[in-house]
Amino acid sequence: MDATILGALEVDQTGSIANWAIPFAEGKYLPGMGGAMDLVGGARKVIAILQHCDKQGGSKILRTCSLPLTGRGVVSTIITELAVFRVDSEGLVLEELTEDMTVEELRSVTDAEFRVPPGGPRRYDTGA
Repeated sequence: MDATILGALEVDQTGSIANWAIPFAEGKYLPGMGGAMDLVGGARKVIAILQHCDKQGGSKILRTCSLPLTGRGVVSTIITELAVFRVDSEGLVLEELTEDMTVEELRSVTDAEFRVPPGGPRRYDTGA
C-alpha cells in the first residue's frame, strides 16, 4: 500500500500517532483500534488528519504522545485546520499555514517544536 490517511487523537514531533484509545477515567481507556495498526504498518506514507487543539484548547501536536501509540515514527504528514507539517528525520517542518495566522501564533498553540523552511510556509485561505 502506498499511502493511508487516518484520523488521530494525537501526533508527536517524531511522527508517532495515537488514534485507538480514548481516556475515559483516570488510567482507563476506551479502546477502538479497528485496523489502524495494520494500516500504519503496511503503508509507505501515513498522513494524519486531526483538529489542531482539543476541546480544552490544548495542542494535539505534541512533543511526545501521551496516549497509547498506534505506531511509532510512522507519520510522514500531519494536516490540521491550521497547518500542514512534514515529518523528517529531524522533526516537524511547517509546510503550509492558514493565511489568517502567523508562525508565532501557531507556535503558541502547538506543543511540538517545528522548523520553518527558508522562505516560510505556503499560505492558504480556509474559506472562512
